[in-house]
Amino acid sequence: MSTSSNYGFTTTILHSDRQKEIEHGSPHKPIHTSVTYGYHNARELADVFQGKKPGFRYGRQGNPTVAALEEKISKMEDGVASLCFASGMAAIGAVFQGLLRQGDQIISSRFLFGNTNSVWQTCSEQGIQLALVDATNVAEVEAAITPQTRMVFAETIANPRTQVADLLRIGELCRARGILYVVDNTMTSPYLFRAKEVGAGLVINSLTKSIAGHGNVLGGAITDTGVFDWSAYPHIAANFRKLDRFQQGMAQLRAKALRDFGASLSPEAAHQIAVGAETLALRMERESANALALAQMLESDPRVAVVHYPGLHSHPQHELAKRLFRAFGALLSFELKPEIDCFDFLSHLQLAINATHLGDTRTLVIPVAHTIFFEMGPERRAEMGIVDSLIRVSVGIEDTEDLMADFGRALAQF
Repeated sequence: MSTSSNYGFTTTILHSDRQKEIEHGSPHKPIHTSVTYGYHNARELADVFQGKKPGFRYGRQGNPTVAALEEKISKMEDGVASLCFASGMAAIGAVFQGLLRQGDQIISSRFLFGNTNSVWQTCSEQGIQLALVDATNVAEVEAAITPQTRMVFAETIANPRTQVADLLRIGELCRARGILYVVDNTMTSPYLFRAKEVGAGLVINSLTKSIAGHGNVLGGAITDTGVFDWSAYPHIAANFRKLDRFQQGMAQLRAKALRDFGASLSPEAAHQIAVGAETLALRMERESANALALAQMLESDPRVAVVHYPGLHSHPQHELAKRLFRAFGALLSFELKPEIDCFDFLSHLQLAINATHLGDTRTLVIPVAHTIFFEMGPERRAEMGIVDSLIRVSVGIEDTEDLMADFGRALAQF
């Protein structure tokens, strides 16, 4: 297949495997289950281990099926290289394990996915300084910078209250100060937003969510966008300093995080994610349209106190989201009026599934304070604006009329 830089997003993803020879003419990269790889002689094996020749060493560090997915993710994010992991949390943990040291500081949005918040707390317990800021205000990020600041971390759209970080201005600040900028793109996906365009050096995606899309496989990825000069980063090991300055970070992450900690993506999972990714754009367009319609309906209902969705004019960062994103995504949350019990409301839904997860083809609902953010405690939930009545909705691809009718019937019970 000939390559072209003029192909659109979906065409590129559909045909990326075929840009290299595939066994027996398969349109997809086959599932290679081998853990180890043999070579014609020991010298060739040594050359692969020393990086003199391309090749695979051991399944924990790489696999042909996983490598094909990594190339696909890099194309999605317009990056130079990607690493795949067994889950999105493994990818976030890899940033911590591979790049931070005792005494470093990380500045992070305080509007965080619950497990990411837990990882940062672990970091702080192990000697890394943590500054949690309101990332919707770049001034708070700037005020938190110290000589020990190594990276700034932000999510594109916060889960579950949908705050939108001031991504472009934070990127400009990080570029001016020479600080690594890490953006979690999970809530928007590479189709709705490319973090490279706001100066992110590393982009994280939970492949479990919208990229795979069907709630049947775990995976995560880190993509290097090629905009960060790793020669200025103080914790790159001497053996990786020999590489091109724009390759050093990923080489260290592959060795120090993927190889050493072993959170490797299986080839079977990589294949499922790659096939799911082919319809990412189609699903995100449908889910975003459904989410906007549902958010508008909920906002107009007198039994709903407030709706949190960037596509609504009432959202504090609506204009910012319009400038940043192709559409507003599939995540919304809302608060019921105080007299309505959220559990009673949820029991009346018939289509929406009571489950934790995001980016599924099916609409999922969950009472946030009582489940995924319960461990965080009431004080931290209050800081994040998570009230007891908050319901998170991951909007799927159902027919719009059916979805709105389901929520309408449930509200009509009160």
